Amino acid sequence: MAAPQAPGRQTLIPAPVRAFARREWGPLSGTVRTALVTRRWRAIPMTLAAVGLTSVFQIVQNQDWGYQPVQDIGSVRAEDPLVLALLRTPLSLFVPALDLPVWGALAQILLVFGIAEICLGRVRTLLLAYVATLAGTLYARVGIALGPDSPLGLPATDAQVVDTGPSAAVVGLAVYVCWRYGARWTGTLVVVAMVVEVLIKNNLAGKEHLAAIAAVLLVIGVQEWRRKRGRGQREGVEPRPGTRSWKPPIRS
Repeated sequence: MAAPQAPGRQTLIPAPVRAFARREWGPLSGTVRTALVTRRWRAIPMTLAAVGLTSVFQIVQNQDWGYQPVQDIGSVRAEDPLVLALLRTPLSLFVPALDLPVWGALAQILLVFGIAEICLGRVRTLLLAYVATLAGTLYARVGIALGPDSPLGLPATDAQVVDTGPSAAVVGLAVYVCWRYGARWTGTLVVVAMVVEVLIKNNLAGKEHLAAIAAVLLVIGVQEWRRKRGRGQREGVEPRPGTRSWKPPIRS
């Protein structure tokens, strides 16, 4: 007869749920936990800098003397000239929206940027963040050109909406990290949540989130295509006569 389980090891979570959690989040949580245990805050220096920069922008833009300078360097509107909008886009990611609580932006950056920095590295995290943000910024112009009668369109008044904040980058990074670490159900849930957001509240921010997801999915698709193509080329190489592989025979 099997020995009874020790009281300290008993759990109310069913075994199938534990197994699903290990499959879905095991590799991701293991990577993040190891980095934080071994390196602590040194594992996410870029994320901490981003949190600090966002906090500074929030403080400055709420001052009488600071609002306009922040707008001049980090505020993006669809009605702005394209070149000016592209120059402002990198910093617009760290300018919190004035109509939303700043703690939300800070929490998003700390959590999602932190996980991405550990799992993907600083350079790839920044590149993906800017790809997602730029996709949202460019979509706004396309949507306004399509007009409100199109399912993908926007009203002309959205051209004057200040488009700042990290949300598009956060959504894009979340989807990419989930794909990279096999958390397929979590990534799907993020996408579904953004679709529901647009169905409930059809506004510029929601559709920009979908544009960011589309851009990241395109990046994922290209990477998958290149990976399969490279694997197919390796498998398609036939060994030369008299050898065990494609490598030439050794001559003494």
